[in-house]
Amino acid sequence: MDSVSLSLREAFGEKLVEIGEENDKVIVLDADVSASTRSFYFRERFPKRFLNVGISEQDMMGIAAGLAIEGFVPVATGFSMFILRAWEQIRNTISRDNLNVKIVATHAGLSDYADGSSHQCLEDIALMRVLPKMNVVVPSDPVSVRSLLDQIIEVRGPCYMRLGRDYSPKVYDKEEEVVFGKPNVLEDGGDVTIVACGLMVHLALEARRILLEDNIRAQVLDLHTIKPLDKELSRLCERTDKVATIEEHNVLGGMGSAVCEMLSEKGFRIKRFGVMDMYGESSRDYIGLLKKFELDANSLAKKVKSFVKGDPIGP
Repeated sequence: MDSVSLSLREAFGEKLVEIGEENDKVIVLDADVSASTRSFYFRERFPKRFLNVGISEQDMMGIAAGLAIEGFVPVATGFSMFILRAWEQIRNTISRDNLNVKIVATHAGLSDYADGSSHQCLEDIALMRVLPKMNVVVPSDPVSVRSLLDQIIEVRGPCYMRLGRDYSPKVYDKEEEVVFGKPNVLEDGGDVTIVACGLMVHLALEARRILLEDNIRAQVLDLHTIKPLDKELSRLCERTDKVATIEEHNVLGGMGSAVCEMLSEKGFRIKRFGVMDMYGESSRDYIGLLKKFELDANSLAKKVKSFVKGDPIGP
């Protein structure tokens, strides 16, 4: 972990308290992992507006639905992998009825590196974005966590926020730079567009610097809002004739698939990079695990370079 690394869950816990100070309708629910999600900050400040439902994610979503019906703004928190245990309740109760529930799932992707594939969630973007009326956001650093959390509290309807655990180098300086629903152009370039979300945004910027050594200039977009997918994305991608998507998620059904759905009919050449339809594995080192799955900056730069040059790069 480098010295500029910051914690997504710390940013979430701290911002949640600030929101609670301003909005007394916000109630936080946690599946007995508040020390890990950092929602215990909210519990300490507002004990009467905090519910620990135990290790029962299905019940948590049912309670959140009831609170939303009564006019509250419930924020349901837990590990992303185990939030999926409640997908039926999220689908049938929250999404189908368009209830104002905010789901914040931590330890997503490979970020729970030490606990192995049972805890590493690589399917949640696919499962959440397929739900009608569900908004899906993936912040890239603590600044964007704070900004997007503030904004989805104000969005009317269900929202899913995906967070990694801790490692998150700085991408943004100000919260105002991150606007729900609007992809951000972080770097300009005319040879290829790299579309990324979450931690991959920082790594895409690092890969871009490596690509410059080969005179390949990449445009880098932060697609923090995966649903709704802004039509502006298509116009931004027109600046180059090739688009590479990068995500810490299965390549099937994730952010890359969403981008392909929008751009495929417009003649773009697109290549998706992520976890290639497999589970994670246990590791003592998060960065090492990213390298194992070729999601580090050097591996990504190599693959994007091959894509730009037209070389074969596997599946």
